[in-house]
Amino acid sequence: MDVQFDDDCFAIRQAARFVSQLYDRHLANVGLTITQFSLLSRLRRCGPMTMRQLTEAMRMQRTSLVRTIQPLRRNGLVSSESLGADARALSISITDEGEARLSEGRKHWHAAQAEFEHKFGERRAAALRGELFAMTRDSV
Repeated sequence: MDVQFDDDCFAIRQAARFVSQLYDRHLANVGLTITQFSLLSRLRRCGPMTMRQLTEAMRMQRTSLVRTIQPLRRNGLVSSESLGADARALSISITDEGEARLSEGRKHWHAAQAEFEHKFGERRAAALRGELFAMTRDSV
């Protein structure tokens, strides 16, 4: 058997790229990537968070998080402020402009979700989501 078909990592990464491209294509309509959309959603749900809290919540490395936040801050979608005397300790929050962009992006996110579920099947998509969430939840 071809090793490619026995390779869980390759199969998961290939599927992740496919799904990421689908969502990115839809979110491009509002000038966001899926990571930016997810970060804005997290800030909307949880309120201001420190960089450390965001790296843990998003399961991202700090350098990747910084690269995600920079254009959001530049475009006025998030703001950051120093916490106390340590200028390196930042609190990141979503701005009103960020809230508006997130709201606008939701219809495109839902369109991507609908396209994926149409192609993959609603039941299969729900089962896949459950398995993937279980995998990450159980790894902690």
